[in-house]
Amino acid sequence: MNIVVSKEIESVCPSFVGACVEAQVVNSEYCQPLWDEINALGERFRQTLTTQTLKELSGIAATRRVYRACGKDPSRYRPASEALIRRQLTGKSLYQIDTLVDLVNLASIAYGYSIGGFDADKFEGDTLTLGIGREGEPYEGIGRGMINIAGLPVYRDSKGGVGTPTSDNERTKITLQTTHLVVLINGYDGDERQVRANAEYIQELIKKYCHSDGGTFFMYH
Repeated sequence: MNIVVSKEIESVCPSFVGACVEAQVVNSEYCQPLWDEINALGERFRQTLTTQTLKELSGIAATRRVYRACGKDPSRYRPASEALIRRQLTGKSLYQIDTLVDLVNLASIAYGYSIGGFDADKFEGDTLTLGIGREGEPYEGIGRGMINIAGLPVYRDSKGGVGTPTSDNERTKITLQTTHLVVLINGYDGDERQVRANAEYIQELIKKYCHSDGGTFFMYH
């Protein structure tokens, strides 16, 4: 997989750093030990965070800044990491989808970065470009229908948008049949050490829960 960071993203976030994890995996409907980890982290958040201090976490604060710089209201189109932790803080459980999606959600809340998880066999072409959504650009968010991605950072393959920090696209979503996983970590705070640690954490999770060797990852700017 080739990943290109466009000039328009560089102009609003020159310090951006990302990581791409790619692995062969086996998905499953539900994994109790994984949910034990998710629930334990949620309990820790409820003891240490509020819905206000949540916005100050480095990865979330930086993503919100980029949304504003791109012209998007981060309170109306919340970054996924913020929305997930917010659910836990308000006493709601995370949506249970399948092991791969649940695992990506855990990795996102653990580090505060918005993370995209994709079935890589559904990509068109071999290159993803990170740009900014345009007015009227068609985009079907997973479980959300058509959403307005104008002013949102967006990864595009040769056919169109596949992922934003708010919602990934129905076209390339993970299913129980997914065997070729690509995960993209968006470090708008420019903290290369934390982004790398997040990628290594994802590798550990997929080794534990997805019958995988952990795959490989690379950093990109």
